[in-house]
Amino acid sequence: MNFLYLYIRNVPMLSNINISTPRMKCIVCIVLASLTLAVYWQVNQFDFFLVDDGLYVTQNSHIQSGITLKGMRLAFSSIYADYYIPLVWLSFMFDYQLYGLDGGGYHLTNLILHLMSMLLLFWCFKRMTGAVWRSAFVAALFSLHPLQVEPVTWITTRNTILSVFFCILTLCFYIYYTEKPSWKRYLPVLICFMCALLSKPVYMMLPVVMILLDYWPLRRFELKKEKFLSWQLKEKMPFFVLSAIFTIITIALRYNKPHTPFPLDARLANALISFVTYLGKTFWPQDLAFFYPFPSYIPEWKIISAAFLIIFISSFVTVMMKRLPHLFVGWFWYAIIIFPVLGIVQDNEQAMADRFYYLPSIGLAIMLAWGAPLLFHRMQIRKKILIPAGIAVTIILAVLAWQQCAYWRSSVDLFRHTIQVTKNNFIAHNLLGAALAKEGNVKEAIDQFNEAIRLKPNFADAYTNKGTAYYKLGHYQQAIHDYSQNIRLKPDYADAYNYRGLSYAKLGQYQRSIHDFDEVIRLKPDYADAYTNRGFAYLLQGKQEPGCRDAQKSCALGMCKLYQYGREKDLCR
Repeated sequence: MNFLYLYIRNVPMLSNINISTPRMKCIVCIVLASLTLAVYWQVNQFDFFLVDDGLYVTQNSHIQSGITLKGMRLAFSSIYADYYIPLVWLSFMFDYQLYGLDGGGYHLTNLILHLMSMLLLFWCFKRMTGAVWRSAFVAALFSLHPLQVEPVTWITTRNTILSVFFCILTLCFYIYYTEKPSWKRYLPVLICFMCALLSKPVYMMLPVVMILLDYWPLRRFELKKEKFLSWQLKEKMPFFVLSAIFTIITIALRYNKPHTPFPLDARLANALISFVTYLGKTFWPQDLAFFYPFPSYIPEWKIISAAFLIIFISSFVTVMMKRLPHLFVGWFWYAIIIFPVLGIVQDNEQAMADRFYYLPSIGLAIMLAWGAPLLFHRMQIRKKILIPAGIAVTIILAVLAWQQCAYWRSSVDLFRHTIQVTKNNFIAHNLLGAALAKEGNVKEAIDQFNEAIRLKPNFADAYTNKGTAYYKLGHYQQAIHDYSQNIRLKPDYADAYNYRGLSYAKLGQYQRSIHDFDEVIRLKPDYADAYTNRGFAYLLQGKQEPGCRDAQKSCALGMCKLYQYGREKDLCR
């Protein structure tokens, strides 16, 4: 620490800082950008990830048409994967136009968006406060904290990266607007906010952050004390209307999606614990995982302690809001933005996710950047301690983020790491098995599927994956057993019937396979594979008429050729 201080003191550029000079701001931007690139440049060598990257890119035919008028119309007029996020689809189309299916290019786009967000964030706080070093620390914590690795390195989280970029750009234009309010300056703020919602509607609470910034550091409340409520309603109403519209759209799209069986009290308890866990990982970023399983039991003392801590901090910053406005703004920035993603309304089995921390982290960074100097009353002591401490913290975070980023190099590495740092993670065991099977390590994959089933005996997906692994090994009877277990747990899962039908066909039990394909078609009338497979089964029985009829239907659905049952055949001839 002393070495860092002596170094800073003897470098004229750092010891005689003129915070108003563009040169200093330029140097800070270069240093922050260099550190960010040093940490994340490795992602351009990463491939697509096992989870959801296929759904969003590699198996998405709309994306693979590139930037076309038809593709743009589809992006804005269709719902895919239960989300309305047209700007995300457009960004993927643009990537496909540039990189094809080279995963490194998509990762590079995520990195560029992250880098731009960090630089805009630095500009934003420097413009509002005039504090170069504190603004730089906020930007550094946002860019380099290990909790931020997931949204940068996972292609599927493009919605988070893109939406946060537009959120920060919204705040930049808002600051510009507040300096000289006019409709010409107001309109870009509204447009950018709409772009944020068109990328990921979860950040509908951003207008509340704008009100917080009005209080500090913009101090606009002091200018209009008498007409505070009417002025805020008039200025922010269009933003709240947009938020309400996208909230309704999101609820409507997710309304019929199956929900997890966790009761409301368990979800509320988990929300409190997750809220505090993010705080803890801010200061001690250990045991970061791709998937955090929902806890089966949370001790009451933990729930009470978490609730007490939240109430205590909220009360303290509220009471001290006039003397310490930065703590008030930072705390409620974090609390308000993270609230919608705490899992009170939940459709999966995760307790929390690193990517949910991405935008809320800025609030905690504000508290640290403006709160830490309050611990030291004398300016000289602040300079001696805080500058080298800030540099040391930044370097440590960069190293930890680089290490965390390296786990994302392959799906197998990431899932193994997740299993090591979490307990009873049946999801991670299942995903590790799927990743191993994809690499050809089928026997070890089966061990992972068995472990997932041991941890959760009614885990239908693990039975499906294990059945597919046995199918690859040629153990068709065992595959049928596992597919049957899946069907018992999920009677309406068409894929399980399809795969079991293939297994029956491999054993020459064509009538049973046809019965399963019938069930697939009943559940999903446009399932092209089922028509193809049933057509083959009929033909192998010598039943030409129904076989050709299924072949024609398969062709009508876009699948005319298939390599199946060890034969390749054009079914339409």
